[in-house]
Amino acid sequence: MTFKTLMTATATVAVLATGAYAENPMVGGAAMYAEKNIIENAVNSADHTTLVAAVKAAGLVETLSGEGPFTVFAPTNAAFEKLPEGTVEGLLKPENKDQLTKILTCHVVGADAMSTAIMGMIDDDGGAHVVPTLGGCMLNATYDGDMIMLKDEQGQTINVTIADVEQSNGVIHVVDTVILPAAE
Repeated sequence: MTFKTLMTATATVAVLATGAYAENPMVGGAAMYAEKNIIENAVNSADHTTLVAAVKAAGLVETLSGEGPFTVFAPTNAAFEKLPEGTVEGLLKPENKDQLTKILTCHVVGADAMSTAIMGMIDDDGGAHVVPTLGGCMLNATYDGDMIMLKDEQGQTINVTIADVEQSNGVIHVVDTVILPAAE
């Protein structure tokens, strides 16, 4: 075996060994592993500490660790910071668990929807697709180029900033705004 052949073989093995993880983007400075579930990956993202705290406060850890499939539109810490001052702290109180659960489940779809599938549904529906969430919210999905946008029931535009983070029980799409249900 020549040196060149040995180096090529070594490089091929290195690519194959890391290939399982190469397709998932980093989120919040952490590697996201397709063989881990939504919760197992989310707890490692520095950009999702508020979301993780909210999921724990709402009692949704077991659900989102379950079989799925789930598509989660995962708001970053910066997305939560856009809410009016005191909102997050208020929602994390035990007496507001129902409201918090409603908001969080408006970020979850009971399907494994990669961005290409979402764009296909948008195309099939003539440029906009209604996405029903597990929380009963109806989101309006559109896209421009490769950017998927959602409009929530309060009229906010939510941008998918990192798409297609594969999980063992679905997929995460990182978003820049907290999805809110219709005002009551």
